[in-house]
Amino acid sequence: MPDPTEGEFRSGFVCFVGRPNTGKSTLTNALVGAKIAITSSRPQTTRHTIRGIVHREHTQLILVDTPGLHRPRTLLGQRLNDLVRDTYSEVDVIALCIPADEKIGPGDRWIVQQVRQMAPKTTLLGVVTKIDKVGKDQIARQLMAVSELLGPETDVVPVSATKGEQVEVLVDVIASRMPPGPAFYPDGELTDEPEETLMAELIREAALEGVRDELPHSLAVVIEEILPREENEGMLDVHALLYVERPSQKAIIIGKGGARLKEVGTNARKQIEHILGNRIYLHLHVKVAKDWQRDPKQLGKLGF
Repeated sequence: MPDPTEGEFRSGFVCFVGRPNTGKSTLTNALVGAKIAITSSRPQTTRHTIRGIVHREHTQLILVDTPGLHRPRTLLGQRLNDLVRDTYSEVDVIALCIPADEKIGPGDRWIVQQVRQMAPKTTLLGVVTKIDKVGKDQIARQLMAVSELLGPETDVVPVSATKGEQVEVLVDVIASRMPPGPAFYPDGELTDEPEETLMAELIREAALEGVRDELPHSLAVVIEEILPREENEGMLDVHALLYVERPSQKAIIIGKGGARLKEVGTNARKQIEHILGNRIYLHLHVKVAKDWQRDPKQLGKLGF
C-alpha cells in the first residue's frame, strides 16, 4: 500500500455499504469527528445519503452514508435501494462493512454481487466493524472470512468506531485508493446536508430509542418551519411533524400523558443545539399518514 502521507494530496468519494445495522453511520461519525449521521440499534435507520467530510493533512474524503441495501418489501424500501445503487456509480471507493461478531451470510453475499454488478470498475474494500465486541481470535477469523468473500486482492481493515481503534488506518487505506486532486470543501466543513434534514434525522433518532420493532420503518419527520424568537434574540422556534402509519403508533410516540414525546423533544433538542450552536425551542406534533410507505404521493410529500 502506498504511503498516503507522502506525495500528492488525494481526494475523492467513498461509500459505506452493508446490511442494515453493520455500523456504517457510527463509522461515518467517527471518521468525520462529529455526529452527522444518526445511529440506532434498529435496522433501516438511515434514510438519506449524508455526505460527511473527512479532513486530513494528506487527504479529503467525502463519505456518502447510504441506507442499508436490503431486499425491499415496500415502495419506500425500493426507493432506499435506488438511492444506494445511484451512489455506486458516483464514488471512487466502496467499503463493505461486516461486523466482527456476526457470521457472513446470504445478505452479505447478495450485496457483494450487487456492488460488482452495478460498479464493476469501482475499488472495493472490506471493513470488519465492531472489533471491540470480540476477542483477537474471532477478529482474525472474520478477517480471513471477509478476505475469502472479496478475494485476495481486496484490502480488509478491522475497526472499532466506538473505541476509535484503527480509524486512522482506515483513513490511510481509503486515501491511498483515491486519485490525486484538490480538496472539494473548505477546511472545517463537516457535511453538505441542509440543517433541516439533520434536525429531522436527530428527532427521528430520539423517537426511535426504546420502541418496538414495528415503528422504525413507519416513522418519518418533517421540519415545517424555523423561526427566530422575537422576545429572545438568538433563540429559534423549530416546528416539526412526526408521521406514523397507524393510531397505535401515534400512541407509542406520545406516551402516557405525553411523557414520551416530551422526552423525545428534550433529547433531540440537546443534539440539535450542539450542531447549530443556537438555543432552540422544539415544537413536536404527531400525525397519522396511513400506509405512507406504500403511497407514491405521500412518499413524495415526505421527501422520498
